[in-house]
Amino acid sequence: MQVPRVVVAGAAGRMGRAAVRTIARRDDMLLVGALGHTSALGQDAGTVAGAGAIGVPITADLAEIVLAARPTVLVDVSRGEAVAAHAAVALDRRVPVVIGATGMRPEEIADLRARCAAQEIGVLLAPNFALGAILMMEFARRAARFFPHVEIIELHHDRKRDAPSGTAARTARLVAGARGAAPAPAVAETLLVDGARGGSVEGVRVHSVRLPGLVAHQEVLFGGPGQTLTIRHDSICRVADPRWMLGRLAPSLVVDGGRRSRHPWLTRAHSREG
Repeated sequence: MQVPRVVVAGAAGRMGRAAVRTIARRDDMLLVGALGHTSALGQDAGTVAGAGAIGVPITADLAEIVLAARPTVLVDVSRGEAVAAHAAVALDRRVPVVIGATGMRPEEIADLRARCAAQEIGVLLAPNFALGAILMMEFARRAARFFPHVEIIELHHDRKRDAPSGTAARTARLVAGARGAAPAPAVAETLLVDGARGGSVEGVRVHSVRLPGLVAHQEVLFGGPGQTLTIRHDSICRVADPRWMLGRLAPSLVVDGGRRSRHPWLTRAHSREG
């Protein structure tokens, strides 16, 4: 079986370096390109990632990378504002895309969905590359039908820029969609400190913690009469392994012994519904 030929976008960032390290150490994926726009341009992607030289430089022109390297998938972990443009370049050249970045606007996702369907090229949106985090979101979505009282706490290292995290925001939207209208508060709350009750994403309270020593963690807490339910995921080290996602990517990418996915052209990694 031909192994996936992968280009990593955002290769010099924290998640990009983790993805490069993972791919470089595996024999069932091949890194053929690395995209960056500011940091480490011209440097070997493996050296930048701490995996040793692999002969793949970080360059800034995705179209040139695709033409020269002939990838079978683009894995994008760059910042949200560049993701839509990267996906357009890849899809125009019939390269499927795994998007691990967050921050895409709804209109960008709608445009991407239409482009995928028109060109019949697959895209997978995965707000988190950890399989356990994807399962956490799906379990929370299912639990919300039975436990409408819910809050989310996400905890990350102190170098994370966005709050709440994309995973927490996506979880909140899934929970809100599954439970319907938020239950009325039991009392009229008085906030003695601004932000003490966290932020609200579609009626779901989300609390963000940033501390050195943390990696990436999230709790979804449900409450009901006489009981609570906690669904928690912990990433104890920074690992970005896109291999499990490739099997969920739409039919334009063949993996796992040649079996083809039956999912819609644009798929969200959190659940079967896409």
